Amino acid sequence: MTSMTSMTSMTSAIRANTRLLRKKRMESFLEALLQDGLVFAPVRKGEMLLFERIESARDAVLGQRNTKNSPKSALFPQTERLFAYRHHKEGLAIEAASTGDKERVLFGVHPCDARAHLLLDRVFGGSTEDPYYAEKRRKAIAISIACTHPDPSCFCLALGGGPCSQEGSDLLLLDLGDSYLVEAPSERGRLLLEDKSFEDADEESFDKAELIKRTAESSMQPAAPLWEKATDEGMEKPLDALFDDPLWNDLTESCLSCGICTYLCPTCHCFDISDEAGAVTGERIRTWDSCQFPLFTRQASGHNPRPSAKERFRQRIMHKFSHLPKNVNMTGCVGCGRCVTECPVNLDFREVLLALSKNEAT
Repeated sequence: MTSMTSMTSMTSAIRANTRLLRKKRMESFLEALLQDGLVFAPVRKGEMLLFERIESARDAVLGQRNTKNSPKSALFPQTERLFAYRHHKEGLAIEAASTGDKERVLFGVHPCDARAHLLLDRVFGGSTEDPYYAEKRRKAIAISIACTHPDPSCFCLALGGGPCSQEGSDLLLLDLGDSYLVEAPSERGRLLLEDKSFEDADEESFDKAELIKRTAESSMQPAAPLWEKATDEGMEKPLDALFDDPLWNDLTESCLSCGICTYLCPTCHCFDISDEAGAVTGERIRTWDSCQFPLFTRQASGHNPRPSAKERFRQRIMHKFSHLPKNVNMTGCVGCGRCVTECPVNLDFREVLLALSKNEAT
């Protein structure tokens, strides 16, 4: 009886934080967000779907596959000025960077990308907080849209996520046809539901949503047995045992070390810092870097501890599935599939993990 009462109470709480948004009201809702903050959303650029800042609600494109680039650039830009400085008679003046007071709305992100922000939070918000990321993150709102038709390259289910996962989202929109069922898993999301654009959802909408969620998950290809033997320990121990395995040579034989997998990845976060200096002025710039680039680990002496693609590719896998789980208790991959679809030599990340899993089992 107690269990039944608890379940009923939980269901009531979930429904209390769920509203309906008619598609005809979407534009006005988005325009209201644009008035109060900086809005980033999927936009169409020729044949590409990119995640960029928008100026009008009509620029946003919803209900499509994942954008080519990930939303992480809204919080962790590819190029970012950290501060500027100027020499003058009185000394040195430093101008700190500021993101302004406006909120950043990440609109139309998919659940995998919203979940990726939780990993970045742990990396940049640890014991030594990154102030540049943290300032933008505190002002960020993630409004996600569930994947009702997951792409064949996606494998979020194999990594603990899902096409309709709420993790990392303030609002999650589920397309019902002429409307969206909108769930608010966070307090910030629940405040947004107070907007007059939303209305109460009926039982038919809830039933339809449940069917759509089940269909979306069942439509995904069965998850490859990614480290089935390590369900309790995680992937780090099997990977550590395979560090010197010759299999790495075969897996990376075709890798170009182009770095596209890391630049498109929503969780990769390596960066470089440089000073652009003039006679009396200058600025410090942070730019993305990649562990796949040959110069990434080259030392001033000229020695490079990762001289070949094998060492660099192994580092990428080890970082995501061994080092990050140990350091921040979260895998550095959300299964978005961008590295699968965009690799110029078709080096399938899923097949790499499966090959390593089979080799560990033998």
